Amino acid sequence: MPPGNPEPIDAGMRDREFLFTTTDFDRIRALIHRYAGIALSSAKQDMVYSRLARRLRACGDRTFAEYLVRLERDRTEWEVFVNSLTTNLTSFFREPHHFDLLAQRLRGIAEKRTIRIWCNAASTGEEPYSLAITACEAFDTLTPPVQILASDIDTSVLAQAQRGRYRQDRLERLSAERLRRYFVRPAGGPGELEVRPELQRLLSFRRINLLEPNWLVQGPLDAIFCRNVMIYFDKPTQYAVLKRFVPLLRKDGALFAGHSESFLHAVDLFRSMGRTVYQCVDASPA
Repeated sequence: MPPGNPEPIDAGMRDREFLFTTTDFDRIRALIHRYAGIALSSAKQDMVYSRLARRLRACGDRTFAEYLVRLERDRTEWEVFVNSLTTNLTSFFREPHHFDLLAQRLRGIAEKRTIRIWCNAASTGEEPYSLAITACEAFDTLTPPVQILASDIDTSVLAQAQRGRYRQDRLERLSAERLRRYFVRPAGGPGELEVRPELQRLLSFRRINLLEPNWLVQGPLDAIFCRNVMIYFDKPTQYAVLKRFVPLLRKDGALFAGHSESFLHAVDLFRSMGRTVYQCVDASPA
């Protein structure tokens, strides 16, 4: 190829619909890391191509270079770009031991006050609604003294979460009793169930980027669910986010992480309480 014309990432890329060069991929990696803290490895090249190729078709761009120029001037497309590269794997009561522990902690709060929980990877809503169901069962009422902030960087999945409608196959982990108690069949929604209004009232939804300087999160919090988020961050970014969690948590509050996440690099901030649950180091042992 002529000098100055970067080679595609591999020979197979030449047969693809859009030219995708190493320069394009490096720019995309830099953009998503700077904005969202997501560290894309070289193994994610195919994933990036497949997800963003849809946007090139929709925008009418002929190359990734053209699309990246578009991003510089189109803030609306920038939001779609971030949404496209965000992974949103979730399900109801994923890692169930966390919800069992949360229920125990909720039942152990004797003082009468509002209990606050932040779920900062709400995705399509399965996790924050699982938190709401846990609270209802812990207090044996559809109106427990609990407020749940459900946030995500991806605005498209957050809109789905706020809607609260799910196909039957997304509800397979829930017992017949939970389906009966916490869901209703909406009008005009064949094959779908909708969370009850009482459950929805326990949640508030907000777009939050964990790398932004202001989160607009009201503390003190009894629990933070930050599960399967840190795996996308490098260690310095993880530490910076964890440091900002500390003043938001109550002294006896708990941080719930994903099963593959470890915070050994932040032992000055959090200590393990067992099975990916953490407490601030300056708190009294639970």
